[in-house]
Amino acid sequence: MELKLLGDEMIFETTYTNNNYPIILKQNALAELNQYLKADEQNIVLIDQDVYRFHKDYIKSHLQDQDIKFLTVMSGESCKQMSYFESLSEKLLSMNITRQSQLIAIGGGATGDFVGFLAATLLRGIDFIQVPTTLLAHDSAIGGKVGINASVGKNLIGAFHRPRAVIYDINFLETLPHIEIRSGYGEIFKHAILNSESDTLHLMDVYPSIKELAQLKNIEDYLKMGIETKLKIVIEDEFEGGVRKHLNLGHTFGHGLEYLTKIAHGEAVMIGILFQKVINKNRNMYDNTSSVHLFINYLKELGYPLNVLNHADIEQIFEYMKKDKKNIGQTIQMVLQNGEASFTIESVSKEEVLDAFKELKSLINE
Repeated sequence: MELKLLGDEMIFETTYTNNNYPIILKQNALAELNQYLKADEQNIVLIDQDVYRFHKDYIKSHLQDQDIKFLTVMSGESCKQMSYFESLSEKLLSMNITRQSQLIAIGGGATGDFVGFLAATLLRGIDFIQVPTTLLAHDSAIGGKVGINASVGKNLIGAFHRPRAVIYDINFLETLPHIEIRSGYGEIFKHAILNSESDTLHLMDVYPSIKELAQLKNIEDYLKMGIETKLKIVIEDEFEGGVRKHLNLGHTFGHGLEYLTKIAHGEAVMIGILFQKVINKNRNMYDNTSSVHLFINYLKELGYPLNVLNHADIEQIFEYMKKDKKNIGQTIQMVLQNGEASFTIESVSKEEVLDAFKELKSLINE
């Protein structure tokens, strides 16, 4: 991976053997979109309807001189439905797109997943650009994983399809509510865990509660850290055959909890990381009672919705966990920590899951 620093700009560049793309992270980065538009071809923006409402003037001020078509899409995970995918596919095909046309996703992680999957499948693949507008999307916009949800689980229908560029404008973060900040921070925190214990403790020191986190002070530094971490892993293992699976830390339980309770993705991931710590502790791998208590208290300070565990049905969560893409046969596979910045994929029994869930509910209510 190569990282270029140009003044106050942060420009990352992937280092695949071909089809590389830039990740631009800075204030007013949207102005950079113009250089990636295709002349004499259709450039179609698909934008989260809430983002459009909040930022319409800002977006159009950067694109007003360009011949671009705008389509608003349903906000959040609601867009990632098969019926909606079918509807938007028909809409775009009716606009006479060609294989030289280009889609531009402006929104959070769900919008990027959805538009990327449209791009991957229409006409057997057309170009798209990611313009993430949330903290969470610093993670999902990078690496080329795109997809939609199935009735039985999250992100079970998808593809690998690299964007032409990722343009991350920090200005969009100014309107994020606390729930979106916590959601994005979940993935930032995950990347810190994957890096080192010192990175993790540093984050906890910088953002000890939701009061400090909501201010997003120096958040660019930690977005940079997260992007670097993810790029290093996905360039080594683009198609998730090995180390890329470690990016699923917290996701096996988290996806099930998210799908069942509809809490934000990154909030569910943070609770999934906590659940993994309980499994770890019970296996005497890396965590212990003290580290689990410390993490519970930290999540409470940040306002993560731990109370959803009191009303969640673990049997239903386990059924969702059985649909996880990492599984082998009928065996649940989870990312577990076996040392500092060291992780392994382990088979976990239903009994372990049920016992850990019962224990976790008891711990959060102490």
